[in-house]
Amino acid sequence: MNDFASTPELILLPAVDVAGGKAVRLTQGEAGSETTYGDPVEAALAWAKQGAQWIHLVDLDAAFGRGNNTAVLRKVIKQIKGVQIELSGGIRDDATLEAALESGASRINLGTAALENPEWAADVIGRYGDAIAVGLDVRGTTLAARGWTRDGGDLWDVLERLEDAGCTRYVVTDVTKDGTLQGPNLELLREITSRTPKPVVASGGISSLDDIAALRELVPLGVEGAIVGKALYAGAFTLAEALDVAGD
Repeated sequence: MNDFASTPELILLPAVDVAGGKAVRLTQGEAGSETTYGDPVEAALAWAKQGAQWIHLVDLDAAFGRGNNTAVLRKVIKQIKGVQIELSGGIRDDATLEAALESGASRINLGTAALENPEWAADVIGRYGDAIAVGLDVRGTTLAARGWTRDGGDLWDVLERLEDAGCTRYVVTDVTKDGTLQGPNLELLREITSRTPKPVVASGGISSLDDIAALRELVPLGVEGAIVGKALYAGAFTLAEALDVAGD
């Protein structure tokens, strides 16, 4: 058995980003850069049929503060059987959090709220534990908030605060890579995993099966999974091929 075969599995989370009721992909998280890919339920069903264990489901309109796709997201979660859902976008208070938890999602990804309302975020992490992940959307070492339109503070200061609050998982996105198919930021992931023992889900930039192989090599350091979006939609590889490389 070679070293790679003995490396633990990398969990892949195909992304279904929803805006205006449609599945879309953005470039570098910018509103207005959407490419539309049709019905979110059909997109999620396709990933489920191809073997996804998890789906990363995002309400982009809620993230940008321009309405929501709650009904559509609930429909996706209801129709996708046997697949766990990580839900993200616009979850900023008790009401939106409780609605998200009641939707049937397995895990909720907090973004802006964890940066702008640290006391609330710490309380939520304390109450719900492993059901809460915190998204760290990064440009350099500066965090991005409000749909990546505002500065959210220093990455290392915020990470230290979240560690103190007992955060159980981080979803790390290099904003400059997202939707660009330029490869993930492996150095950023190595740096973050060196500063926390908690699992990290990587997001942004995956363009090839080689990128997935490179991320799998970081599993022993603490990279638990990877969100895959544009490369799948663009047909760079199939989910089955990606799962094979990821060790499924």
